[in-house]
Amino acid sequence: MEQLTKEDLYSLEEYSAMRAEFRQKMIAHKKNRVLRLGEHATLHFEDRLLMQYQIQEMLRAEKIFEADGIQEELDAYNPLIPNGSNWKATFMLEYDDENIRKQRLSELIGIENNVWVAVAGFDRVHPICNEDLDRETEEKTSSVHFMRFELTAEMIKAIKAGADISAGIDHERYSVTIDALSENMRASLAADLN
Repeated sequence: MEQLTKEDLYSLEEYSAMRAEFRQKMIAHKKNRVLRLGEHATLHFEDRLLMQYQIQEMLRAEKIFEADGIQEELDAYNPLIPNGSNWKATFMLEYDDENIRKQRLSELIGIENNVWVAVAGFDRVHPICNEDLDRETEEKTSSVHFMRFELTAEMIKAIKAGADISAGIDHERYSVTIDALSENMRASLAADLN
């Protein structure tokens, strides 16, 4: 997937006129890219279209129209676009109650390293996490982590041929397995790969 450039973006005026339609397109697109991992964890698989939406929303909210400001947003979001040999995802731990959230985040240190995806017939792939900055302390993990799942050429070939994809978390305090992603999600993730 190519990274976004200034030429790929709509002006604030153009985006304002089409925002409602673009938002509906994003909602439909994202439906096949969000994976619930149990009751409190979610993987949001990112791609070029979703990052364009994020950038457009940031430009709109902050009323950014100068070239330097636009480039800053591109620099912030382009690293989340898969490059054809990987999937990139935002991993979120979600607890509504603040006290419970604090307690669980202290119990789930290291959980981001225990998330995995697997292509049928191959070993599990664990992510490379938080390449931008460390999001964990000795006392707690973060509720948001950024992940990159690197796949081999053989895995990609199998996915393109229709192989099932499974996913899960193997942490001593939080464990879940999804045996096979839906066909819609599998196809959406396959489209990220060369």
